[in-house]
Amino acid sequence: MKKAKLTFEDKVIDLDVITGSENEIGIDISKLKIKSGMITLDPGFKNTGSCESKVTFLDGENGILRYRGYSIEDLANNADFLEVSYLLIYGELPTKKKYRQLLSDIQERSVLDEDVKKILETFPRSAHPMGMLSCLTSSLVAFDPSSVDVNDEEEMYDAFLNLLAKIPILVAWVFRRRRGLPLEYGDFGQGYVENVTKMMFKMPNKKYVENKVVVNAINKLLILHADHEQNCSTSTVRIVGSSQAGLFASISSGISALWGRLHGGANQAVLEMLEAIQNNGSNISEYIKKAKDKNDSFRLMGFGHRVYKNFDPRAKIIKKAAHDVLYDLGIDDPILEIAKNLEIEASKDQYFIDRKLYPNVDFYSGIIYKALKIPNEMFTVMFALGRLPGWIAHWREMRTKKEPIGRPRQIYTGEKLREFISIDKR
Repeated sequence: MKKAKLTFEDKVIDLDVITGSENEIGIDISKLKIKSGMITLDPGFKNTGSCESKVTFLDGENGILRYRGYSIEDLANNADFLEVSYLLIYGELPTKKKYRQLLSDIQERSVLDEDVKKILETFPRSAHPMGMLSCLTSSLVAFDPSSVDVNDEEEMYDAFLNLLAKIPILVAWVFRRRRGLPLEYGDFGQGYVENVTKMMFKMPNKKYVENKVVVNAINKLLILHADHEQNCSTSTVRIVGSSQAGLFASISSGISALWGRLHGGANQAVLEMLEAIQNNGSNISEYIKKAKDKNDSFRLMGFGHRVYKNFDPRAKIIKKAAHDVLYDLGIDDPILEIAKNLEIEASKDQYFIDRKLYPNVDFYSGIIYKALKIPNEMFTVMFALGRLPGWIAHWREMRTKKEPIGRPRQIYTGEKLREFISIDKR
């Protein structure tokens, strides 16, 4: 094994070098404190690997994203979301027989205790959908309090199916509760994504007609959001699960982490930005100038990415789906016109070209959800539905590898030892 040397004052410490299957190189510092008495400091863990994982490979410099070795382009254009879910969790794409069994097993579990409806009804209709989804996911523990034996594959399979079956129902119910519509169960026998769209969009006063373009777009969005390596919410699921917290509790923690504006809330921020542009006269050129002015606090949301330094491979895929949805639905929405024109203007501007600030997946996903009349507050809920199999995959990987409980260190910068002064002398 290769070694790296850390030299500090008169000490030289040998550290193991780990090489991944795609030639990523990491220095193993797990024994650094024992060997040297020192720790590393890395705010935000931007340069710290918390684990070895076989789930997702991401190369931000070259715009590469792969699930279990399969390119995101191949999966998004050829697979359905349930196939990808199985791939992420179990490492291989399902056979036809296994796929049919998987859908049947999910359908068998696609029922919620009626008391879940009572919990949902206690929320005001104005409650934020992510808060509702997080609470409802946690509540599932009350209806199934038994812990999952991670050494029993049958128990694990059952737990994963319960989540894949029940979370889409909760998502649809949260959506319909906000709109004052009756709650729908649907039928997962007709297809996983097909039923998600039916549960959400079926109106009580007319026959539901499936729109293939909409189903295709949502299928792609769910696949593109299914995993993204050790992001904030996935790391949260892993660290909560490392305490041997249950699966439902761990997933609920991931939903809460995803809620943040800098994570899952990014596509909502895109639509809020577009609305702000509309409310200020729809002058796109003015906002392009503001975005280039380093003294202006305005940020062009949905352009560039923290990880991808070239282009977001997911954006290339979903861009076509977004345009297909707008064309098929014959959308005439000034907000979406602003989005299309903003994309065109930025793509021709040398400032954005030089800095490789291209529209990312959040830009286009927001456009699709807006076109489907999904309210801004629901965008992150849809993201959570897509990310569900990735969270499950990482929870399973972490638990089956028996990873130690997460416990970051710190550098203390507070007061030194002080003498206590009694309250009557203060």
